[in-house]
Amino acid sequence: MSTVYNLKKEVEKPFRLTGGHRLCAGCGAGIVVAGVLRALDEEDKAVVTNATGCLEVSTFFYPYTAYTDSFIHSAFENAAATCSGVEAAYKALKRRGKIDENYKFITFGGDGGTYDIGFQSLSGAMERGHDMVYVCYDNEAYMNTGVQRASSTPAFSRTTTSPVGSAQCGKKQSKKDLTEIMVAHNIPYVAQTAPVGNMRDLHMKSRKSIYTEGAAFVNILAPCPRGWDYPMAKFAEITQLAVDTCIWPMFEVEEGVWRLTYVPKKKRPVEEFLKSQGRFRHMFEKGNEWMIEEAQKDVDKKWERLLERTGG
Repeated sequence: MSTVYNLKKEVEKPFRLTGGHRLCAGCGAGIVVAGVLRALDEEDKAVVTNATGCLEVSTFFYPYTAYTDSFIHSAFENAAATCSGVEAAYKALKRRGKIDENYKFITFGGDGGTYDIGFQSLSGAMERGHDMVYVCYDNEAYMNTGVQRASSTPAFSRTTTSPVGSAQCGKKQSKKDLTEIMVAHNIPYVAQTAPVGNMRDLHMKSRKSIYTEGAAFVNILAPCPRGWDYPMAKFAEITQLAVDTCIWPMFEVEEGVWRLTYVPKKKRPVEEFLKSQGRFRHMFEKGNEWMIEEAQKDVDKKWERLLERTGG
């Protein structure tokens, strides 16, 4: 597997996620999926498994599909189990000489179907070491069913089930660190990235995850204009703010070795990210300054811990 990144060559590859899907304008999920699938070599085929969620209901509407590869729609809770079963069947058929083509196995799931509902099947598939990659497109809430809070939702975020009012100020709990939990499974490759800049980081990590033998997990930030409450044209700006404030650091853990893949030239204050979205608007009201301070302390603590691990 070559790790040389040729931007011109990559953008000339045909899309494996076609146009005409029903994802919202400015949605991060479609950008994430298209970017991941472009990391495949053109001669390789793929089996895509998709948990129920925004991505599934928008890219697969029977009898139509936006995927050029084989596609399986699974329930919220069993996408990883489905993919691992197909991978096991493929290996058995290949041993018997009944399949000659090279297939790669990729699961896509939103944070609701990954952090929460589908966590048990994800953990099982990773622990068993199936040769597959699980990609979480993290939009930080249950967007498909009405913007409800999830364990992926950050503290103080407004959702329909963590409202803002006299009784509470958004979600009370911190965001679960699923990427770190996946590292604890001792699998060959784990990464966290985002669709920023020329997409090089996302491409390289997608390629590594697909062509690393064994189980791999990639967590990718996927902003949602509806749930985050921002103008769709601000997608790139908001995603860049997430990595420049270190709210969403980009790193990889390869065979247990931690490595930072992006360090901001100047670490920006978290309030720049927070004020760009309506879900955090209440944090800037008089008397709520403590929320911004707490958010900054939490980010700083986690960033320093990451720097220690990576030697950054």
